[in-house]
Amino acid sequence: MSSNSGIQIPSRLPLLLTHEGVLLPGSTMRISVETARNMHLVKNRLLKGTSLKSTIIGVIPNTRDPEYDTEDLPTLHSIGTAGLAVQVVGSNWPKPHYTLLITGLCRFRVAQLLKEGPFPVAEVEQLDKLEQYTSPDEMSEAAGPDGELGELSQRFYQAAVQLVGMLDMSVPVVAKLRRLLDSLPRETLPDVLASMIHTSNKEKLQVLDAVSLEERFKKTLPLLTRQIEGLKLLQKTRKPRLDDDKRVLAVRKGGVLPGRQFSLDEEGDDEDGDDTAVLERKVKGANMPEPALRVCLKELKRLKKMPQSMPEYALTRNYLDLMVELPWSKSTTDCLDIHAARVLLDSDHYAMEKLKRRVLEYLAVRQLKSTLKGPILCFVGPPGVGKTSVGRSIARTLGREFHRIALGGVCDQSDIRGHRRTYVGSMPGRIINGLKTVGVNNPVFLLDEVDKLGKSLQGDPASALLEVLDPEQNHSFTDHYLNVAFDLSQVLFIATANSTATIPPALLDRMEVLQVQGYTQEEKVEIAHRHLIPHQLEQHGLTPQQLQIPQDTTQDIISKYTREAGVRSLERKIGAICRAVAVKVAEGHNVTKSEAAPAERSAPQGAEHGGRKTSRGKPLSVGQEGGLTDWHSYSIRPCPQTYCSEGKRGRRAEEPDGVSADMAAPPDMPIVIDHIALKDILGPHVFEMEVSERLTLPGVAVGLAWTPLGGEIMFVEASRMEGEGQLTLTGQLGDVMKESAHLAMSWLRSNAKTYQLTNLVGGSDPLEGTDIHLHFPAGAVTKDGPSAGVTMVTVLASLFSGRLVRSDVAMTGEITLRGLVLPVGGIKDKVLAAHRAGVKCVIIPKRNEKDLEEIPANVRKELDFVTASNLDEVLNAAFDGGFPGMSNPLTLPHIVSKL
Repeated sequence: MSSNSGIQIPSRLPLLLTHEGVLLPGSTMRISVETARNMHLVKNRLLKGTSLKSTIIGVIPNTRDPEYDTEDLPTLHSIGTAGLAVQVVGSNWPKPHYTLLITGLCRFRVAQLLKEGPFPVAEVEQLDKLEQYTSPDEMSEAAGPDGELGELSQRFYQAAVQLVGMLDMSVPVVAKLRRLLDSLPRETLPDVLASMIHTSNKEKLQVLDAVSLEERFKKTLPLLTRQIEGLKLLQKTRKPRLDDDKRVLAVRKGGVLPGRQFSLDEEGDDEDGDDTAVLERKVKGANMPEPALRVCLKELKRLKKMPQSMPEYALTRNYLDLMVELPWSKSTTDCLDIHAARVLLDSDHYAMEKLKRRVLEYLAVRQLKSTLKGPILCFVGPPGVGKTSVGRSIARTLGREFHRIALGGVCDQSDIRGHRRTYVGSMPGRIINGLKTVGVNNPVFLLDEVDKLGKSLQGDPASALLEVLDPEQNHSFTDHYLNVAFDLSQVLFIATANSTATIPPALLDRMEVLQVQGYTQEEKVEIAHRHLIPHQLEQHGLTPQQLQIPQDTTQDIISKYTREAGVRSLERKIGAICRAVAVKVAEGHNVTKSEAAPAERSAPQGAEHGGRKTSRGKPLSVGQEGGLTDWHSYSIRPCPQTYCSEGKRGRRAEEPDGVSADMAAPPDMPIVIDHIALKDILGPHVFEMEVSERLTLPGVAVGLAWTPLGGEIMFVEASRMEGEGQLTLTGQLGDVMKESAHLAMSWLRSNAKTYQLTNLVGGSDPLEGTDIHLHFPAGAVTKDGPSAGVTMVTVLASLFSGRLVRSDVAMTGEITLRGLVLPVGGIKDKVLAAHRAGVKCVIIPKRNEKDLEEIPANVRKELDFVTASNLDEVLNAAFDGGFPGMSNPLTLPHIVSKL
């Protein structure tokens, strides 16, 4: 590489394309390599090369390398820098890439591009003729006293010395740079200093493009001058601060007012001492248990010996402050009046008798035994049924503090148990933080969404809850941050969940599970008029004298615009009605204000419209026959009766020209919403009673399914066509449902003669020469479980027999290969879903008859229940007039043991 004639680079160089920076000769730069061609260059040239020549590459600046090999190479910058790859570091995160450490050698010009792939290679022409700089004769001739280049180099050298002199020479790098200025040749200084000072890539590119040494000095000297001016300005702004620092330093050394300085220091020490003494008094007055008190006194003793500048001082102080603030012995007195508790619970919530009864039982036992530990309850039910609000009402009933802890998505056990104090940023868990927030040791803690806990590398928070929710262990709960035991036995824990399927069995075993079922339509109407409508009126600034929603309208909202187990959607629909009415009320106020001034000036005109005042305060129904039907385009007209009549409309039409009653009159109060106004506000009906419409062909039946959001009806459809006897199942079915379908098919084939089931050509085997397709609609929703077995049997029996299933029947139940019907879960939710959908008859397993007691009496009264123990009874109830073969029921063959 080095010879007497200077640096000689190869005539052919592989090119590394970069756009992030500019490598100048004599400088070193790190370049990140991520694109395809550059990666090929590193792998095939730098990593596989064995000679020093293979480490020399050409760096082309201001050129972006294409991301893929297939893309064309962009126009290359004409001048580049030959560099020596000093270091190559590879990494796979976040994606495969290399980092190169390259030292610039000299400039070159791209003469001809020889190839583009897998990495570009070009024939280059070396531009820096370094021989003239190493020759003393040529250097003295070029930089002589009379030469312009010599003058430029001298000015540049003086500016460089001035710049380095403005820096702190005690820094080793600055001292080394000062020595380099004297040892380096003058012709190398522009490149070296341009790479060191603060310049943009565009300015560095101009320096790189300056091939002649004279032009290079001219390009770099203004950059150096700008840096010197910037340092001068920076030193001027910092000078007053330095003077202040010197003056303060002199004061502390006793130069000016030394006595006062020392007295201030002593006063500060006294304040710190008093603060520590106050903290010690708080520790002793916190009435904490003996083990916790010993730990606090030990930490306090360490705190007194610790200077405030130590990082551990703040950690220890925060720990002691938390220990003092915790309610070790503070508690509230429970309100044990059962009658008052019953009145409060009934006023807060309608229905939910099981939950109210459990709270009253707890109060009764607390009256008999004052040392009762707090129960651990788990409310399980669909969203929107009031699980969280019931927990808040329980706290009000008992007169306790309430604190909610949201556990949805928590995947770190430190959220429950806290972090150890050895970690940076450690903090206590949510349990201890909650106790600190409420300030008592017997609050009501609501652990919301306990079924949605996660699990990660940081541990399993569900396992951490085992100690919290175990009555035999939580009297000595140890948080990692506190590292001392805290008594949680007086805390009333209430967990909420939508399903118990995702709760670990060990955690579920520690809680008393109370099922919170969905509401019936009658219960929703009562809840709406007792709680939801008054709440929404208050939220929207309306009063009952301005808006009235009759019960018939509420029932229409429930049945045609919402289909849910809870009441959240119902509350949103009521809020939409309130907003629409608020618009009309606000417009009426504006109209009234604008008419007030003309009315005062013209009394006779006001007398003509005096009849309107007599109709104020009388109800108006929007949208009845003879009224206006477009809610967004009409103004509410005053009407002395509940419903506007044709006569009234004709009288308004006789008003003088230029007077618009629609625009002039504010709406009469109260505004009563009827079914037509409801459609104008909420739009077309979202849900329809579609059961009878969909059961118009053989091969369709209605099943009942349970989901975490409540019960749902489920249509099952089947069709057949010529084929090879295959059974196709669609609708995202789980393994259990697929097995139920095969069970149903096997049972029907084995009983085909009994029930006179045939295939397409009348054969006795329904599958012979026939393909069956069984489909469960809502294919985007995953479905699984055994409760659709009886529905599949009924669908296939309808398909093979050509008879229609009754349109008012829904069913649920698991089947066996012998035709037995086994019990299933979620009966109440399923029955309520059938009731919401307008079904009149429900077929359930015989062994689920006991679950009917949980269903409200009014629902039981409106539905007919058929309890079936085998599939014969199911088919008999599902078809009008029974099913063929019932008169001769299938007798099971007597099995004789051969043993």
